[in-house]
Amino acid sequence: MSKFSISIRPFGIHAILVEWPNEVDEAILNDILKFTNYLETNCLDVKKWEIVPAYNSITLILRKEPIDFDRLIKRLKQWHDECGDRAPKQKYLWRLPVCYDLDFGIDLEEVAKTLSVTISELIKQHTENVYTVFGIGFLPGFMYLGGLPKSLEIQRRAAPRLKVQKGAVGLAGKQTGIYPQESPGGWNIIGNCCVPMFNPKDENPCFVNVGDKVQFYAVERAAYDLHKIEIEVGIYTLEKTEYDA
Repeated sequence: MSKFSISIRPFGIHAILVEWPNEVDEAILNDILKFTNYLETNCLDVKKWEIVPAYNSITLILRKEPIDFDRLIKRLKQWHDECGDRAPKQKYLWRLPVCYDLDFGIDLEEVAKTLSVTISELIKQHTENVYTVFGIGFLPGFMYLGGLPKSLEIQRRAAPRLKVQKGAVGLAGKQTGIYPQESPGGWNIIGNCCVPMFNPKDENPCFVNVGDKVQFYAVERAAYDLHKIEIEVGIYTLEKTEYDA
């Protein structure tokens, strides 16, 4: 049996929300991922149900018919008790290249000044840390990466931009992330990642999953441009390794 209690409530007529304690905690996220895997493999028809884990909740969506909430809530509580210590899906650590050139890092100097660090120290801290994917949303493929060092925590921009470049790497609050496509945005932009985070033409449009880890490494502009060419011609290889929770 899980050590975490859950609450369950309707989320419209086609969705139900399963919630854990309202904390950003990897132990909670791991419990969510174990339960997600159990639901997918033992309980729900994944051809009918969309299962969306994030931070401290799972949203279950049944698009073609209304949900029988009373019946499903009882079953979900039973399934959660049964889930126990079942393992989640295999997780991966992804290493992603970021170019911190000032042409890309349009807020880099301002962020370094605000945080009272040098640009090189900011980059060093940003690349040394390993981040956890706590959620994917806002835009398809937008990863909410938790675990930012406290020394790099900074408020969102007071005035969001109408256009943030695809691949922009930003900081906001306790999180860092990559904009998967050009869009409005209010995060502080410190670099750019050339690796596409979402491709609707792929069988798996977003290669990263909630619960995975991400670590950035710095590349010069020439290497960034080379990687872009490699990606365009299909010869770029993503760096990933398996890891255990």
